[in-house]
Amino acid sequence: MSEKTIFKRIIDGEIPADIVYEDDLCLAFRDIAPKAPTHVLVIPKKEIATLDDVTDEDAALMGHLWIVVRDVARKLHLDKGYRVVVNCKEEGGQEVPHVHLHLMGGRKLTWPPG
Repeated sequence: MSEKTIFKRIIDGEIPADIVYEDDLCLAFRDIAPKAPTHVLVIPKKEIATLDDVTDEDAALMGHLWIVVRDVARKLHLDKGYRVVVNCKEEGGQEVPHVHLHLMGGRKLTWPPG
């Protein structure tokens, strides 16, 4: 059995998080190392390591994550705009092997990101 990721431990309630949204399918919580004034991670409760591991059967779940991003952005008053980033694998900048969407805003974001 592989070791639980930090995200799975948050889902299981083993590690506290500043949760801004939760339902049966996903969880949204504030990033502990924010890159913008508002930086929230939206994760599925289903363990999916990378974007490459998403299956056709996950289509509804992935669509749900984007709706949650929209709703959380509204809840957090990001009406001037926001950015959503999904990193895939090590060279893409993914640090935790669990699909997650970074919702960032609260200031003007620059491009390119890095």
